[in-house]
This record gives sequence, structure tokens and C-alpha cells, in this order.
Amino acid sequence: MSTSDPTAPHAQAGLRVERQPLAAGFVETWWLDQPASRNALTDALVEALLAACGRVAADPALRGVVLRGAGGHFCAGGSLGGFAQAIGQPLAPGEDDPLVPMNRRFGTLLQALCALPQWLLVAVEGVAMGGGVGLVCCADQVLADADAQFATPEVTLGVVPAQIAPFVVRRLGAARARRWLLTGARQDAAAALQDGLVDEVTPAGGLDEALARAIARHCAAAPQAVAATKRLLLVEPETPLPQLLDVAAHAFAAGLRSPEAQQGLAAFAARRPAPWKVSA
Repeated sequence: MSTSDPTAPHAQAGLRVERQPLAAGFVETWWLDQPASRNALTDALVEALLAACGRVAADPALRGVVLRGAGGHFCAGGSLGGFAQAIGQPLAPGEDDPLVPMNRRFGTLLQALCALPQWLLVAVEGVAMGGGVGLVCCADQVLADADAQFATPEVTLGVVPAQIAPFVVRRLGAARARRWLLTGARQDAAAALQDGLVDEVTPAGGLDEALARAIARHCAAAPQAVAATKRLLLVEPETPLPQLLDVAAHAFAAGLRSPEAQQGLAAFAARRPAPWKVSA
């Protein structure tokens, strides 16, 4: 049963955090909780998510995070409320544009979500639009309700999908990302699955059950091994292969010398579950 986390913010700026105890550690669900706006990303919500990322980054008891939207929708994208007065207004000569750091802050959030040492599951119901697709692209696994809808419609509004573009490319590959980002066309869950944005489509009403199975699968993995593997996966693709393999070798050596490896290999030899494994 999920409970509110007394050490986490309670519906802070539209973010509601629930903690689910496991046999070993716990999982947090982060609810985007502004249903009236279909969970649009305000500056305050972005800051609350960044604070949550910072809070859990060094939490050894946290096994993973599930990111969801309340009220039947995942996220309708970025809120333009903070930008309203600047729309269509040119800068004065020599003026620094305040929109640049405001927009860049969302990219900082996407980086922080990708860099979480815990696994990150995203569960999509309703719509995931614009910045919501950016959030989806940060996940280690994406589950979507069969009726979910996805789009990156910024260009159809005369806006640039600036901060999400690198993450969409990383998730979909360049060719598919071009189609998504340059047309803004709406895609259903089946199309998102085919393009690789979504990993699993669940029948109507089946998302919670599918999430429970996914959590159990991810909890078969040792937490520190997961964190080290995620760090390797974040190494820039342009990194020379010899350098990447050197980094990987050091990660392997450190992992093999860790208590986790000792416990995991002993459990395998004895044909018993590792101490971090959680049953579905």
C-alpha cells in the first residue's frame, strides 16, 4: 500500500509524492498533480521535480521512481504562463534574453531525471504532449495505456521544441525524431510503441497491474549495479571507444569487489533469491 512520504514534499507546486514499502527498500511514485491543466509544466512544478531528484539521488534505500500524471492525463506540456508577456516581442538592442535561462532550466530537469541512480518508470495515461514527451524520453521503461496520445506539437504553434529535442533523438533515433519534431503529428500508443517511445502498451484499466510487474522485474537488479550501469549508459556517444571501455572496466572491477556482488553471486550459487529481489 502506498503512503505519503513524511520526508518528501506533499503536493508541493503540483507534485505529490507517495512511498511504497518493499521487502527491501521502497519505491516512490511522483504524481504530476495539476489535473485542471492536464498537469502542464509550470516553473514551480519543474523546480519541485528538480528538488525531488536532488533529494533521492543519494538515498540508498530507494529502489526506483514511478512518474505518473493525476486526473487521467500524464502531461500536456510546458505552460506558457511565464512567457506570455514575451510572445512576439523582440529584445531591445544588447538586452540579455531572460527566456534563455527559464527554458534551459527544463533541460536541467531532463538531465537530472536521466541521471537518477535509481531506475525510472514512466506510466502514461491520456496525453503526453511537448515537454511531457521530454519527460517520457528520460525513462528507463515506459508503459502506456492503450488510449494514450503523444505529440510534440511545438512547431505547429510557431515554437521550437528546444530542450526536449536531444532527448527525443536519444530515445527515438535521428530519423524518427525528425518526423516527430518537425511535423508535430499526434501519435497513438501503438504508433509510439512501434517508434520506440513506449516499451509496453497495456489494455484499458491494466496500467497498475503492469506497473506492479515492471517494478518486480526491476527490483531483481542490485541497486548499486543499476546505478553504475546507468552512469555508463549516460556516457556521450562521441566518447572514443577505448576511453569508454576503460571507464567500463573500472566500473566492472569496482562492482565485482562490492558487497553486492558477493551477496548476489552467493545467492546464485545457493539457488536462493538475492537479498534485494522483490516478488511481484
